Amino acid sequence: MTGSVTAAERWERRVQLGAHPVLYPLVRSLGALGPVLRLPGLGVLVSEASLVRCVLMDGERFVKNGASASGGLWTPVVGPRALVNMDGKDHRELRRKLADLFTPGSVAAMVEPARERFLSRVEHGLDNGARVDLVDCVKELAGGVISRLLGVLDDAPGRLPDRDLFNLGSSISSLVRLGRPSLTPRQAAKGRAAVELLAGPARAAFHGNDPATFPGRLRSLGMTEEEALGIISAFVMVGTETLVSFVPRLVALLSDTGRISALAADRSGLPAAVNEALRYTVPSPMMLRNVVVDGAIGAKAVRTGDRILLSTVHAAKSLGGFDPDQPTPPQARQLWFGAGPHFCIGMPLAMAEINAALDVLLDRYLKKPWTIPSRKVSTGVLIPGYQKLELANGS
Repeated sequence: MTGSVTAAERWERRVQLGAHPVLYPLVRSLGALGPVLRLPGLGVLVSEASLVRCVLMDGERFVKNGASASGGLWTPVVGPRALVNMDGKDHRELRRKLADLFTPGSVAAMVEPARERFLSRVEHGLDNGARVDLVDCVKELAGGVISRLLGVLDDAPGRLPDRDLFNLGSSISSLVRLGRPSLTPRQAAKGRAAVELLAGPARAAFHGNDPATFPGRLRSLGMTEEEALGIISAFVMVGTETLVSFVPRLVALLSDTGRISALAADRSGLPAAVNEALRYTVPSPMMLRNVVVDGAIGAKAVRTGDRILLSTVHAAKSLGGFDPDQPTPPQARQLWFGAGPHFCIGMPLAMAEINAALDVLLDRYLKKPWTIPSRKVSTGVLIPGYQKLELANGS
């Protein structure tokens, strides 16, 4: 098993370096220098899990809707009330209204049609002896869920293919960069253009007032049309890249560490394996906040207006290698989904997509084992991941 774990670690490092060949080792080395460091021109880097959690839990001093925080970046693209760029009382009230939209039954209904197409593509490819690109399959899975968020049924006239819907969501989320404190007018216009393409079917579903659709349910909660579109756009752009990054990396980890066979036969260890893979891969490697009240993070003074760089990637990875048999320390638990007032409200939907894909792959493995004959890491992307990861029938 030692050799397999080493292979898994080697591939994960290649994935990280493919995305950020300079920034990843820099962030990890800076994190090792101290829990809180001021970086001229960038902000204050926080690299220790308990301090990252403290910042995320304190919505009074550290806000997401500041000019250079992640929420503030999105306001020119999706409007001022998209949940991801809100704080305080209005944010709490909107979260309360939206909570019932992410029950197990609701998310299962959104994921199931896309899961069926994912299953069909995987089975058809492997049954015919072809190699199946898992990354592309997951992109289509994500696009299928986007169609449900937009309120578009599978047989709707003029419905965009799942892959095109994914590409639209990806074109919005790719605007964010760590060294980019704000969007230029051109970048904001590009984001708004993509949002407007997504908005057409969502507007139609909103006006159709059908509570069976996601936009229709937002209308029934008293949302205005623009508020509903902002919320839908936020869910599309926040979850698109992270899901497509994580699922292939999860499958690769389980394969590289020799755990696939046991998990296919006995799913009881699956939740622990998924949670540990989330901890080890850190699909949200950096989170941003702005300081609105002078104070301190640990022993480091921070001032109003400071940009806070929360290094979830160092906070999580510094806890050790991939080991589903070890519980995640409390300070890092679910940290990749955030904490406090902005804990990811869409987590149930993300987990439903992850589990749907993994169940399909494990069921297939149980019927006829597959291998990973080739893979290629993505380069120059915000969220580290594989550009291609192929599955083929085992020999």
